[in-house]
Amino acid sequence: MNKENQTIRIESGTIVRAIIIVLLFVALYFLRDLVLLILAAVVLASAIEPATLWFNKKLHIPRLLGVIIMYLAIFIITFSILYFLIPLILNETIDVIIKAPEITKSFNLDLITGGYFGSGSTLGNLSKTVSLSDIILQLQTLVSNLSGSVVSILSKVFGGALSFILVIVISFYLAVQEKGIHNFLKVVTPFKHEKYIIDLWDRSQKKIGRWMQGQIILALIVGILVFLGLTILGIENALLLSVLAASFEIIPLIGPVLSSIPAIAIAFLDGGITLSLMVIGLYIIIQQFENHLIYPLVVKKVVGVPALVVIIALIIGAKLAGILGILLSVPLAAVVMEYASDLDARKKKLHEMNTKCPE
Repeated sequence: MNKENQTIRIESGTIVRAIIIVLLFVALYFLRDLVLLILAAVVLASAIEPATLWFNKKLHIPRLLGVIIMYLAIFIITFSILYFLIPLILNETIDVIIKAPEITKSFNLDLITGGYFGSGSTLGNLSKTVSLSDIILQLQTLVSNLSGSVVSILSKVFGGALSFILVIVISFYLAVQEKGIHNFLKVVTPFKHEKYIIDLWDRSQKKIGRWMQGQIILALIVGILVFLGLTILGIENALLLSVLAASFEIIPLIGPVLSSIPAIAIAFLDGGITLSLMVIGLYIIIQQFENHLIYPLVVKKVVGVPALVVIIALIIGAKLAGILGILLSVPLAAVVMEYASDLDARKKKLHEMNTKCPE
C-alpha cells in the first residue's frame, strides 16, 4: 500500500513538472521578442567585458569610464562603417551590376557558344526575367538611406527604436556593474544550478572571444592582401572584392573559391584571359599563404567555435529571428557546445566509474 502511494506521488510530481515546462515554453514563445532583446543585451555586455577589465587593470581606468569608452568606440566604428564604407561598397556593387551584361556576353561568346555548356539561352532568359535597372535603383536608394540615418538603421536591426534603446540601456547597466552578468544569471536560474550556469557562461564567453578574435584577424589580413593585390594589378572595384573575400572567410574550403569568381570575371572583362589568369594566381598565392602561415599562427591558437557550427548557427538564427538571430546565433551555439561537452564529460566519468566498480 505504501509503495502504491509513493508511486502516485512520483507520477503527480512528474506531471506537475511537465506542465510547468510546457507553460514556460509557451511564455517564452509569447515573450520571445523580449527574450531576444535581453539576450542581445547580455551578449553585448559580455563582449565589452574583457576590454573593460583590461582598461581597469592595465591603465587603472574606473569601470564606468571604461564602459563609456567602449560604447563610444563601438558607436564610432559602427557609424564609420555605415556612413563611409558601406556606401562605397554599394556604389561599387552598382558598378559591377552595370557591367554584368558585358561579363555575361563575354562568357557567352568565349565559353557557351564555344560548346562548353551547349547554349547561352539560360543566361539570356535570366537577363529577361531580372531587371538590372530595378536592382540598381534599389541599391541607390539604399545608399542614400545609409548615408542619411545610421541610428534608424541600427534600430531596424533590433526591431525598432524602442527595442534598440532597451538593448543599449540594459547592456550598459549590466556592463557597469562589477558582476552584472553573474548577478543577472543568478536571478534567472534556480539556486541549485546557478553556479554551473555562471561557469558555463564564463567558458562560453571565452570561446566566443577566441572565435571572434581569430575570424577578425583572418578576415582583415585576407581582405588587405586581396585589396593590395587587386590594386597593383589594376582591377576595378578592389574594395568591394576585398570585403567580399574577407566576408567569405567564414565559409570553410569553398569560401575563398566563391569570393574569387567575381574578381576573375571582372578581370576577364577588363583585360582578357591574361589578366584573369593573373587574378587566379593572386588568389592561389593568398590562399597558400593563408593555409601555411596565417591559419597555423593565428586561427589554430584561438579556435573557439568550428566553422561548420558557425554556418549552421547563422542559418538557423536567420531563419528564426532575422538579423537579431544572426547576431545571437554564434554566442548561443558556443553555449550549446560547452553544455554538450559537459554532458559528454559526465558520460565518460560515469562510464569510468562503472568499469572500476566490481559487479
